[in-house]
Amino acid sequence: MQNKPQTIATNRGSITGLISSSGSCEFLGIPFATAKRFENPVDISSWEENFAATAYGPICPQTPGMLEMALNMDASHMKEDCLNLNVYTPRTPTEGMSLPVLFWIHGGAYTNGAGSVAWYHGASLASRETVVVTINYRLGPLGFLGDGNYGTLDMLSALRWVQRNISAFGGNEKNVTIFGESAGGSAVVSLLASPEIDGLAHKAWAMSPSIGQLRDKPRALELQKQFIELAGLTSMDEVTSMSVEDILSTQLKQMTSPTKAFDFYAPTAGGVSLSNDILSSAALSPIPLVVGTNRDENKLWSTFDPSLADADDARWQTFTDETFGARGQQAREAYQALRPGESARDLMSAVSTDTGFRQPAQRLCENRVTSGTPTWMYWFTWPTPAFGGAVGCCHALDIPFAFNNLDAEGVLMMTGDGEERPQIADRFSSEIVSFATHGHPSWSQFNTDSRPTLVIDVETHLVHDPEPEIRVLFA
Repeated sequence: MQNKPQTIATNRGSITGLISSSGSCEFLGIPFATAKRFENPVDISSWEENFAATAYGPICPQTPGMLEMALNMDASHMKEDCLNLNVYTPRTPTEGMSLPVLFWIHGGAYTNGAGSVAWYHGASLASRETVVVTINYRLGPLGFLGDGNYGTLDMLSALRWVQRNISAFGGNEKNVTIFGESAGGSAVVSLLASPEIDGLAHKAWAMSPSIGQLRDKPRALELQKQFIELAGLTSMDEVTSMSVEDILSTQLKQMTSPTKAFDFYAPTAGGVSLSNDILSSAALSPIPLVVGTNRDENKLWSTFDPSLADADDARWQTFTDETFGARGQQAREAYQALRPGESARDLMSAVSTDTGFRQPAQRLCENRVTSGTPTWMYWFTWPTPAFGGAVGCCHALDIPFAFNNLDAEGVLMMTGDGEERPQIADRFSSEIVSFATHGHPSWSQFNTDSRPTLVIDVETHLVHDPEPEIRVLFA
């Protein structure tokens, strides 16, 4: 059944969204800021009378990535004037509802994605008595060239919009939870390191945060210099005058150059609005934080990497010796014992999952415990049968479960249609909503003695210190 128009009155102008047959509402494509290229965003404090929020707004110029192409993201709707957001409510909003707000920051390596991607549709989470906000922010060179942190400033601007306006949509501006996945997860972590976050967000949930992408100012300026040279230019003033097409073309060139951290474009420590040490500041932040990773993050890439297809035992040995040095043999024994029968390629992928995602998340949580800041850890481990089971519990697989969006476009391709899926999605999304509502999920806070970790799977259960033999390799 087609959604029907729904108009609400606010003290900043009336706004028309859409109401579904179930009674939930969505208000789409609301501009929250304007921004000139390589300049800070300027907050939009009101909208024209009876603003039509009935269609998604433009997305940031980008070359769509693997996930975006799989989800048929409309890349034709790209503009630099892309700073808009979407609001989902469980019913026609009134100011008296005062529901917890879930504020989603999408992933995509800081180069791809949009708040309008089907997997991020907020109606299901909103039906659990929350108000969900999804945002666009500037990506790639437009958002993160050099140390201007323009994409981060966009996120802060959107959070200020929430403070000014969300009560009109039934949300409680004093109860805002920021959450995101991958680059969105590391964006959440970086926001904890911003002096401007105080009063804008009250809780945080980071899914598979790509912490390794976060960089310091010298690295950011080195990459800026590289970009200018690749563009055949000599200054940032000239970059400001480049066409969008040329910027994306130069971005593509830069992203093919060698890197381990994939940090070409990312929030920069010591840059605008971020502290000089993002992870130390995030560890000290009193904002309650939940952090989780997926068991087989790296299989999203390694499974389809032709250079790994014929990896053998000799390459596995070389890889572990290079990664762990004198602990190479210890590492091989530990991974092979925990993953019996896995190929050399998959064992290498498991190490990359640990180095890229799981262990940095552990270090952050350990440091937060040392600082006495409230922290929880989980581990999403359900393996998808899709692709013949080859990708396991890969990166991004958890998103439709977190949003309880199993019917969204592209989800079946990624998850299959197994009957166990709904109970996993119900539990995962319930934990997020419980945290947003009450300030804590259902399981014990993380500590460095017993390391309680919620394992989310067909049988969700609490585990203490999962895989210590892997953890000690990174100690």
